[in-house]
Amino acid sequence: MTRGRREPQIAPRLASPRPQIPSVFITITVAPAAMTEASNPDELRQREATSSSRLPAARSLARERVMPLALAQLQDLGDRLSDRLRPWSRSAQFWVRAVDIYTSYKVCQLRAGFAKDEEEREAMWEQQHELGAQKMYSLCSELGGFFLKAAQILGKPDLAPTAWVKRLVTLCDKAPTTPIDVVRDVVEKQFGKSFDEIFGFFDVEPVGSASIAQVHRARLKLSNTDVAVKVQHPGAEKLMMVDIQNMQAFALFLQKHDINFDLFSTTKEMEKQICYEFDFVREAKAMERIREFLRLTNKKPPVIVPRVIPGMVSREVLVMEFIEGTPIMNLGNEMAKRGIDPGGKIATMAKQNILRDLTLAYGQMILKDGFFHADPHPGNILICKNTEVALLDYGQVKAMPEDLRLAYANLVIAMADDDCLRTKESFRDIGIETWSIADNELEELFQLSLRMFDTRLPPGVTVMSPFSEDSSLNKIGVQSFPEELFSVLRTIHLLRGLTVGMGLTFSCAQQWKPIAEEALFKSGKLKAARSRRSRRSFVRRLFC
Repeated sequence: MTRGRREPQIAPRLASPRPQIPSVFITITVAPAAMTEASNPDELRQREATSSSRLPAARSLARERVMPLALAQLQDLGDRLSDRLRPWSRSAQFWVRAVDIYTSYKVCQLRAGFAKDEEEREAMWEQQHELGAQKMYSLCSELGGFFLKAAQILGKPDLAPTAWVKRLVTLCDKAPTTPIDVVRDVVEKQFGKSFDEIFGFFDVEPVGSASIAQVHRARLKLSNTDVAVKVQHPGAEKLMMVDIQNMQAFALFLQKHDINFDLFSTTKEMEKQICYEFDFVREAKAMERIREFLRLTNKKPPVIVPRVIPGMVSREVLVMEFIEGTPIMNLGNEMAKRGIDPGGKIATMAKQNILRDLTLAYGQMILKDGFFHADPHPGNILICKNTEVALLDYGQVKAMPEDLRLAYANLVIAMADDDCLRTKESFRDIGIETWSIADNELEELFQLSLRMFDTRLPPGVTVMSPFSEDSSLNKIGVQSFPEELFSVLRTIHLLRGLTVGMGLTFSCAQQWKPIAEEALFKSGKLKAARSRRSRRSFVRRLFC
């Protein structure tokens, strides 16, 4: 059987339409020919000469008008590409440097394990700390942003090696500054007024610059009042979010391989706090709330809180009263200038008064009100006349839930009384979940509580690093930590850094015990806590 052969169907060929020539081309090509035929040779030469003389002028005009426009467009395109690529470049720089620092420490740890004696190991670690400090300083100072905040935490004398402290403590107020013309633009845009209408004097050099904003001293034109003007760095918020995401990823890696602590939850809480820091209206409200609370709670407030200038607050600019004082990190040098021995009795008494007032203010804020300043690093603390303490920068504040505030008050009493069993119960009530490989779990848990929530150091201990061989985190791991409590943890660690830096031994838990008892008493929970403590004492007398 044969199949019929189908003839291929061929589409009929359409006549190609004649291309339409734009009239402008016809004008350009035909008109000169017509003109040539109609003109005599002398007239033609004259026109050619005129055209030739106009050509350089036309080229010059093109250079003046077209070239700058093209360059501006190229510059704009380059800026947009740079903005798009900057987060990626920043992330790459962070990971290259962070991995380099981490790897160098792991290699040193491996080499130290083969060292023959303790002196050799110590020498290896000292050399490594110097190298690590230099690399960390470069990372924080060159990338800036969130890493300047990381430097504030890592530069504490009770947490980091001495080499790190010496390098990182200098970064407290050393962030890159925004040019004055940009500052003027931000202020005028936020307040809708000319810069010169607002200020009679404005110091172009900032008093200090941090990762989010810089502060200038100025004088208001109408009232002739000296003020501090806090101006946000343009574009800082976007970069900070990139930084914190990288830190969260690194925290997950560290808690999986090296540190038995829930680091990720702490970085999540930091992310929340950093978002709040970019809203100066919120900061102004927080500053006024804390200022009023301390005024009503005390006959004389233990710390000075700046007063916000009414009507001079926006999301990116905050104007407040200017407070004269010496940064607490420069206190020793200031004493030496005045002929006071920084290690003598007078200096020690002054330091104790400073620390007592600062710690009292924090105890009242945390345990009584549950709303507190959560960023007491040295750059935010000024020492004024008669050793009065001024507390600056309310971008990071924290409101504690009522149940968490009372549970933490119970932990404070347990630490002050050296009560191991009550400490364990308080950890459970707060929501801190732990696992243990220690034989003496209660004692190790109590030591961990002191490392986390008290300013005192155990006897003979000068550094409370989680990497140290004697750290309780090597025996008791923290697998879950409430995000809301991280600000308390960070605050206490910064206070401990000040304590160690001043060369003092001081327990905030012991000073806060009366405040904690008052908080529990007002809530009706102190009586129940005391009855449980009595039952525990009875059981100990029977079986211990």
